[in-house]
Amino acid sequence: MDRREGEECPRRNADAAQDRDVNSSSPVIAAFKVFQQELDTKHDKHERLVKISRDVTIESKRTIFLLHRVTSVSNTDDILKEADVKLDAVRQKIGQIAEELRGEDIFQFHRAFTPGIQEYVEAVTFLYYIRHRSLISLEEINAMLVFMGGEQEELKGSVEAVLTFQVTPADYLLGVADLTGELMRLCISSVGNGDIDTPFQVSQFLQQIHDGFSYIGNTGPYEVSKKLHTLRQSLGKVEDACYALRVRGSEIPKHMLADVFSSRTTHLEPEEGVV
Repeated sequence: MDRREGEECPRRNADAAQDRDVNSSSPVIAAFKVFQQELDTKHDKHERLVKISRDVTIESKRTIFLLHRVTSVSNTDDILKEADVKLDAVRQKIGQIAEELRGEDIFQFHRAFTPGIQEYVEAVTFLYYIRHRSLISLEEINAMLVFMGGEQEELKGSVEAVLTFQVTPADYLLGVADLTGELMRLCISSVGNGDIDTPFQVSQFLQQIHDGFSYIGNTGPYEVSKKLHTLRQSLGKVEDACYALRVRGSEIPKHMLADVFSSRTTHLEPEEGVV
């Protein structure tokens, strides 16, 4: 037995070496090496987009937190200007996303950057509402996402290429749906500072947004339907609190109105599962 095994070992080694020689020149192996390189390149791009999207999300959230301070200051211009600067920096990050997507099918990588884009839409719509008390359109948002790209090798010495990033309708709708929660918080802050007009303005605005989403119904993406539930919650809380302010506002000191608003919204929490 030992002698047979000793005779078979060199034969096995020779067969393995021959297989390696065959495999190295195999067109199948060569094709799979190409596939491996393409998948590695796609994976690396996906990871870079995830990182940029995370930065966009963080900076957009910071802008939203900054904008909530408008209810506690007398001069809001400084805050709005600072928010503009922050959003300009966010747009530069989105420009990096546009650069990564140059020549690519964006829907192959959409899941990598959609959280950041939704948060950016939420911040932009929130700033626009504070300024104009209306909703910025998708076309206006996309018009701000035009960048001067880096020079390509074959275009050296010529004008820089223009890069554009287009927010998808679904990302726009999801960002607007998230805006409703920030508007509800804006109401609470406004009432806390004796402003009883803002809640009624927001209530009317949220009703218009709800009517718009109702036209979409179940024909839109699944995520939009989920956000519609949250929108209805925010609208219900604001309307209920506005009712309390309308009925009891004249008999409650202004500095205590925020407590009434907060108690009315908290009262609705157990029913959040009901649409």
